Amino acid sequence: MMAIEFKPAVRRKSPARLALAGPSGSGKTYTALAMGWAWAQREKSVIGMVDTEHGRASMYEGLNGWHWETLHPDRFSPLGLVEILGAAAGRGFNPFIIDSWSHYWFGPDGMIEQADRRKSGSNSFSGWKEVSGDERKMIEAMLTYPGHLIVTLRTKTEYLVEEDTKGRAVPRKVGTKPVQRDGLEYEFDIVGDLDLRNNLHISKTRLPFLAGEVIAQPGAELATQIADWLDAGHAAPTVAEFRQRILDVEQMTQLREIYLEIDSYRMLGAPTVDHEGTPTTLRELIVAIKEAMEAVERQQAAQRAAAEAADKQAEGRG
Repeated sequence: MMAIEFKPAVRRKSPARLALAGPSGSGKTYTALAMGWAWAQREKSVIGMVDTEHGRASMYEGLNGWHWETLHPDRFSPLGLVEILGAAAGRGFNPFIIDSWSHYWFGPDGMIEQADRRKSGSNSFSGWKEVSGDERKMIEAMLTYPGHLIVTLRTKTEYLVEEDTKGRAVPRKVGTKPVQRDGLEYEFDIVGDLDLRNNLHISKTRLPFLAGEVIAQPGAELATQIADWLDAGHAAPTVAEFRQRILDVEQMTQLREIYLEIDSYRMLGAPTVDHEGTPTTLRELIVAIKEAMEAVERQQAAQRAAAEAADKQAEGRG
């Protein structure tokens, strides 16, 4: 029977996981860059971005001194995003922005297309079962990214009819449901809905001071408040530190100990790069090192067996 051991809860220092949802024109990209720039200055780092919106974010390049490095993928598979996050982690981008994450739901090679392609006959549920593992790896990589992470989400647009100040009926565009799998946005620490006046309505948060808040034109001030609160926890090992320890391992027992430690922090799916700079995760890096060590052991065993056979043959001739 598995031992069950309760331990004191510990609040740990962590980077932000922020989801910004809203209709077109609500300022999702602008807000992501405004907050991201504040975090980049704080961390003395560079913003990295996945721009799925045909490079539209580039209209803000240079505005307010903002600069970043960008990638424009044309396919949006969940595992493709895991690789991108690994490469971004290797470059040390902090924060990293996915603008927008919705494309990994409805875009070419995204979740909907993959589920349809991988279904068995007319059984649509079989396709979702096949692709759900890839989606879980994507979420795990996003939540364990070694830096602040911001995603934007498109929302389905509806129009409400309201009365203006003169009593006339006028339509108002509003965003409703985020374009992603239902409820997936709630994996994040902070979820905010932007309206067309660029007000951020906090719909879900683990940060007590943000609960129920409506923040006008969110930017550097909000980013600083969030980072200050998240930095107040106890420091935990970083992805970079775990990566180096894995690469420095000399014995299989050490590798297992590191695996268990990383698992205790729920960081096995964290994106990183291997010794050659190829995108991977901590889990996959451990597996690769394990297989390499086993191959060396097999080779050494074969060499020993060959040497023993040669010695016996020499003794026989003697």
